[in-house]
Amino acid sequence: MRYVHDEPKVYHAIVKFGAETDTEDPSGIVIREAALPSRQALAVAVPGFIGTFQQTPPAFSAKQVDGERSYDLARAGRAVALAPVAVTVYECALSEFDESVSGVAQCAIQVSCAGGTYVRSIARDLARAAGSAAHLTSLRRVSAGSFAAEKAFSLASLQSAAVSVDPPLSALDGYPLQSITPDEIVNVGRGMSIDARVDGDHASLLDETARAPRRLVAFAERVRSEAGDRWQPRVVMRDA
Repeated sequence: MRYVHDEPKVYHAIVKFGAETDTEDPSGIVIREAALPSRQALAVAVPGFIGTFQQTPPAFSAKQVDGERSYDLARAGRAVALAPVAVTVYECALSEFDESVSGVAQCAIQVSCAGGTYVRSIARDLARAAGSAAHLTSLRRVSAGSFAAEKAFSLASLQSAAVSVDPPLSALDGYPLQSITPDEIVNVGRGMSIDARVDGDHASLLDETARAPRRLVAFAERVRSEAGDRWQPRVVMRDA
């Protein structure tokens, strides 16, 4: 699984303005209140949350503090001061505004980001930048790399075997592909290296014979030598 791309991570959440909680979600205690923001103030603030920037993680998070989880310390009432960390956000878009003359009461937010980013903290800081306060009332990850929630199966369908899953190759989207010969298939199945004929540090090795069109044989890592580059199998998907 370490070779499967799980980024970017895309989240859909609902932001409620007017109150900030210590957990940054509805389960927490309100620690700050402020007037509702205008849509214009939010629009001005949003660009500041796209790109790479410093973010202070929430106290109620899985971050380690002296060998303990931050949320355990926070629940025990002990002060937690987490250092800001660099996070990367590729997209931050607001929609579905619920507003009145007083301002925006809540809206939806969609965030595409790298791992380690807290959407709860984006909502917190976005509200602060717009002169308000906020917390999330819902949060859902809709995709991670090539894996999307819309393609997920229910537990009931899995238990009834009424599913048709994608082939393993679909999880390795973006890696170079190399078709290999029957002799190479045998060698790869035995964990032996073969000639590298495509660029890249890793590649999916495929059996593209008529009996097994585009079947993933193995995932391999490039090994460089004076005799020429070779693919060393790291994960073998079929027997020799």
